Amino acid sequence: MVQKIALIASIILPFWNIPLIVRVIKRKSSRDISMYWAVGVWICFVFMAPAGFVSKDLVWRTFNIVNFIFFTIVLIIVLIYRKERPKG
Repeated sequence: MVQKIALIASIILPFWNIPLIVRVIKRKSSRDISMYWAVGVWICFVFMAPAGFVSKDLVWRTFNIVNFIFFTIVLIIVLIYRKERPKG
């Protein structure tokens, strides 16, 4: 039972990235999101992903796959909607 609950949570947790994605798209700006944070987190995921993808632990493997997909989308959206501040 504990494993099933953990598996469900490992799938649901990365979905909390969706409100961030939607907010950036609606505002057409990602100025309030640190580029260092977004790129830094994604790079950490890249380094963790191989171990997660081959893990025998289903919960950890599932979380890594789903979270890597969703945070890659976050990074892409943040980069697409990055606008320079007006000079003046």
